[in-house]
Amino acid sequence: MATLTPIESEVLTALPGVRHGFFTREGGVSSGPYATLNCGLGSGDDAGLVRENRRRAMAAFGLEGEALVTAYQIHSPTALVVETPWPHDARPRVDGLVTRQRGIAVGVLAADCTPVLLVEPACGVVGAAHAGWRGALSGILEATVDAMVGLGAARNLVRAAIGPTIAQASYEVGPEFPEPFLARKASDSAFFAPSERAGHFMFDLPGYVASRVGALGLGAVDQLAHDTYAERERFFSYRRNTHEGIKDYGRGLSAIALV
Repeated sequence: MATLTPIESEVLTALPGVRHGFFTREGGVSSGPYATLNCGLGSGDDAGLVRENRRRAMAAFGLEGEALVTAYQIHSPTALVVETPWPHDARPRVDGLVTRQRGIAVGVLAADCTPVLLVEPACGVVGAAHAGWRGALSGILEATVDAMVGLGAARNLVRAAIGPTIAQASYEVGPEFPEPFLARKASDSAFFAPSERAGHFMFDLPGYVASRVGALGLGAVDQLAHDTYAERERFFSYRRNTHEGIKDYGRGLSAIALV
């Protein structure tokens, strides 16, 4: 069995009692467009293979597979406190999860969207946010931190790691795209560069997420520079598969736990 070696953030790695990882697509049992560590039960992959992949990911944390909690992600600005794991068919429709319960791993699934893992080590609260452009624009990052604060976290002690996501060079958007961003904040024009196609733009999603996280007054923020679209062997990519005419795609897991 392949050894799972998730990508880790320096601002989270040294914390005792905290395990985290941005898992790549390597080290699982799935095949085809899901090869190999597809952790998305909402994909068209065989559910048994996905559960084995999730079990392997949790084994890397020293936890059982059932310890992993993920949501039915809908690109929303809603975060939820997790007290106990829920059945797969009872997943809430949210995009941020936080917990102070030891032995529970909160996770998000992504294939170009931005995963963000967070921890407040003093009081023992962790969180995970799924930030596509809709969620980031509408406030999922702020909502996730607010939910952590609601559990006793001190905002200025929260550490955040922004994981692998689609880079600006790989993310062309249409002419209608900048308007909702500029309506909120005119200076967000900085995250849009002209595309080779007239009227189109290259959008800096990780930069935008970093700007929103950076405005929250957290203790430390780390941004991991990986392009999910360009790094085919390491990451799943919805947009890459779409461009290649592949209908479905694997989902990469990012998770954090108090152990």
